[in-house]
Amino acid sequence: MIWTIIIGGIAGWLSGKLMRGKGFGIIVDIIVGVIGGWLGGWLFGQLGIHIGSGLLGSLIVALVGAIILIWLVRLVKR
Repeated sequence: MIWTIIIGGIAGWLSGKLMRGKGFGIIVDIIVGVIGGWLGGWLFGQLGIHIGSGLLGSLIVALVGAIILIWLVRLVKR
């Protein structure tokens, strides 16, 4: 649970920076990162892609999922 929050926070913060934004604040960045981790895990599973089960692999999957989630939110917001 704690690793999920830490990885989610890092992934949410990084995705906010990569998507040319300031982020949403620490709490929302963590939530975006955690949901992005679930989304990325599901998406990578559907595509048959396995990055690895370590810390770096989890961070990459969560980051990709968070970027997709931010992109979808911004798309719907328009």
